[in-house]
Amino acid sequence: MRRPNHLLACLLAVGAAAAGATAAANEPPAPAVATFAGGCFWCMEPVFDALDGVISTTSGYTGGIVSSPTYEEVSSGTTGHTEAMQVVYDPARISYERLLEVFWRNIDPTVKDRQFCDRGSQYRTAIFYHDEAQRAAAERSKAELEASDGFGGAIFTAIAPAGPFYPAEDYHQDFYRKNPVRYQRYHDACGRDERLEQLWGESPPP
Repeated sequence: MRRPNHLLACLLAVGAAAAGATAAANEPPAPAVATFAGGCFWCMEPVFDALDGVISTTSGYTGGIVSSPTYEEVSSGTTGHTEAMQVVYDPARISYERLLEVFWRNIDPTVKDRQFCDRGSQYRTAIFYHDEAQRAAAERSKAELEASDGFGGAIFTAIAPAGPFYPAEDYHQDFYRKNPVRYQRYHDACGRDERLEQLWGESPPP
């Protein structure tokens, strides 16, 4: 027969474990990361910054073969990178599916290796998934677009596993806030809003 004090210790241990499991279940989910390439990162940053539930955005480079590339190297089109946006978000406040919706509605997925007035593989569009749930959601959303009647052609946006992400130089971060006049001039000259309205039938999110 087990001694009473040993039984009590076992009961206390079980209770503590159950309490710990309950506390863990009640904890909010940890921040998650999403990575999207949608052409010029200057124009993608304000789109995601405006969303409730997005914690931070970082402009950078991914998808290439060179470590820690500079903007000049990426712009040469020889490193294999594309300009991208890394989004840290709170899954309790915004879903990955919502991020995908905003991403699609702010790009032109019908063109290859370019976006609006920018040309080159460094402006190609892509979704870089961080886990299997993101991969499944991305592939599902792309399949829905391909099956729709609104595009009449292939969707060139790639879906690939996330790799190393290199933050862009400081002057690129929050460019639309630091240089609002230059940003707006570039944004308007590219005809971005007009093309997005043609594709999606309404003005894009801010």
